Amino acid sequence: MAKSKKKLESEFQRKLIEELQVLYPDALIYKNESKQGFPDLTVLYKDRWALLECKREEHADHRPNQDYYVNLANQMSFSRFVYPENKQEVLDELQQAFRSKR
Repeated sequence: MAKSKKKLESEFQRKLIEELQVLYPDALIYKNESKQGFPDLTVLYKDRWALLECKREEHADHRPNQDYYVNLANQMSFSRFVYPENKQEVLDELQQAFRSKR
């Protein structure tokens, strides 16, 4: 069962990366795998950045430190938990964050 849950999340993440590449063709998108709880994706776009933590569904468990890093990064720039149920909302918010002037 754990493998199928992991597969669902990795498939969602792969599709999200593809969608981000279409929306922001000049962006650099990195998959993060180093620090426990650090968000899955870093998106660098012009003079802006965002961190995204992918989840397979809205009520998926959060690992230790994930809430801390998402909240901290959101105070600095933009960071969200993203899952199929809120993907469009997060992409809309990201678009606003990337447009806004500091």
